[in-house]
Amino acid sequence: MPRGPALGTPRLSEPLRQERRRILHAVHDRVEEVAETAVAVMRAEIPSYALQDRRFFDDVRDQVLEHYRMQLAALAGDQDIAPEDLVFSRAAALRRARAGFALEDWISAFRVGRQVLWDALLDCAGASAEAQQAALSLVTPLMRYVDYASTHAAQAYVEYQQHVVADADRERRDLLDQLLAGVAPTRGPLFAAAQAYGIGPRSPMMAVVAVCVDDTRAGDPTSAANGYAASASISVAGPWAGRTLVVVRHGEVVAVPVVRGGMNAEDICAHFEAVQQRLARAGTILSMGISTVAQGASELPRAYQEARAALDLVPSEGGVAALPRLSPFDYLALRADDVARQLVDPRVRALLDEDRRRGDTLATTIRAFAEADLNLRLAADRLRVHHNTAHYRLRRIEERTGRNPRRIADLLELLVALAIRDGAGEGGDYQ
Repeated sequence: MPRGPALGTPRLSEPLRQERRRILHAVHDRVEEVAETAVAVMRAEIPSYALQDRRFFDDVRDQVLEHYRMQLAALAGDQDIAPEDLVFSRAAALRRARAGFALEDWISAFRVGRQVLWDALLDCAGASAEAQQAALSLVTPLMRYVDYASTHAAQAYVEYQQHVVADADRERRDLLDQLLAGVAPTRGPLFAAAQAYGIGPRSPMMAVVAVCVDDTRAGDPTSAANGYAASASISVAGPWAGRTLVVVRHGEVVAVPVVRGGMNAEDICAHFEAVQQRLARAGTILSMGISTVAQGASELPRAYQEARAALDLVPSEGGVAALPRLSPFDYLALRADDVARQLVDPRVRALLDEDRRRGDTLATTIRAFAEADLNLRLAADRLRVHHNTAHYRLRRIEERTGRNPRRIADLLELLVALAIRDGAGEGGDYQ
């Protein structure tokens, strides 16, 4: 940091110089009293300070005294300020940062100290015009000192916080790596970190993997920032108490939510779906895959692979694929490859494609008939159509495809073709 500002005596008439010197000496004679006042005001105005003990306030008083004496000496023209003069302030900033005080509290303490010192200077100046003019000559150098000293201390604060963030990020990565190896930590810092997230060897957990859509398709250079923004949003507690382990790694965001008491997999899915939608409204589009429940750390590697596989089911424009919401039939249909699509009878494919263009009337009838356990009258009631209308639709399907929906094998083939068509419509080419 460059050398600090010169705070010595400006160009003043000799009477003003003498008056200025008188004011500074008067404040210097009562500087301990002024420091006590500053500490008392800090205690009253800064909530986090009010909770501290005597030892803390002794430290604060020592800091205030050292700052005041340095300022008064500099203002009297006896010395300038250099970075090495503020080593004591930097050390105090680190102590406050380690103790968990917010940077704004530290800056507030500087503000209070400056105001109390200024009040003391005015009080010692008196009411004469010459004294007031001499006091005003102290305003600019006093502000320069406070600005320089607070900036110097804030730099130490920020450096420490960056160090803490980097350490915490490494710890989360190390914890996730161990969990993805199928082992929950049992001792040391990683064990403490796992406990903070509610993770134990037998805790029911799920894996969530998210990628920014631009990461996988356009290589957007802002994707890293999007990943960290998504990480911050995901880590916020949902309908459960406590934090969620979230790590940005290898171009993806990995979350490990614990299924706590009174919750189920659907609660987790609903929360992450809401997160995805909230981020999308803010301009960060995610594709998100959610696994089934892993019963303990030993099953988490399997859950992670499930979540990654679920990403393949997400539409190209982003969204959520949650395996707990899918039946085995849905999953297999959505995972159908080109061979499965080619195995669909061209007549069935043609009918379903034409039906989709016309509003999916026949597809809706096929599903309703299956859900009604092949009870045509019940299916018609649910579709709110006449029984004869539903009968006509089934006959038309059979005439066009050669498949009779009343036969289990034919109905199953129609349902599979329909699921493959819909899956292809979401994420790929049906043809």
